[in-house]
Amino acid sequence: MQQTNLKGKNIVVGICAGIAIYKVCDLVRSLIKMEANVICVMTEAATKFITPLTFQSLSKNKVVVDMFDSSYFEIEHISLAQKADVYVIVPATANTISKLANGMADNLVTSTAIATTAKIIVCPAMNHNMYHHKAVEKNIETLKSYGYEIVDAKPGLLACGVVGDGCLADNETILKTIENQLK
Repeated sequence: MQQTNLKGKNIVVGICAGIAIYKVCDLVRSLIKMEANVICVMTEAATKFITPLTFQSLSKNKVVVDMFDSSYFEIEHISLAQKADVYVIVPATANTISKLANGMADNLVTSTAIATTAKIIVCPAMNHNMYHHKAVEKNIETLKSYGYEIVDAKPGLLACGVVGDGCLADNETILKTIENQLK
């Protein structure tokens, strides 16, 4: 039986462009089964991997991509930042991790992170060499110093054919981290 201690919680999921994005579909489904309200925010580059319609269908909520969409009165990144009980960024790319570590807010995923007071969970996924680059490691340490919870990438076969660290953590680990952050 699926746990329901996320019932009614607002989980904002910031989705970045990486091949591990397909795993986020299952994460969103699991959150919905746990009766959470899931709101997805995507980088424009993420829409090249999976369309917003997929996440809209799974979450039953509008997916936000365009920071300058004027069809709604609310300022999206501020509204989402205020609604979030927890903000999960997955798969967190080297680019997004760098932007967050340096306070850049040039897309909806990073702008929402900068604007929220909710707990932020970052789930990296990338090539092994990228994950272990000194700049990425430093940026992850910087995020930890900001109070962000990092769900470390795990070893495995990467999309590039290399076996090494960089695989997105499994959904069970991410879900447990979300639950722990909401306690």
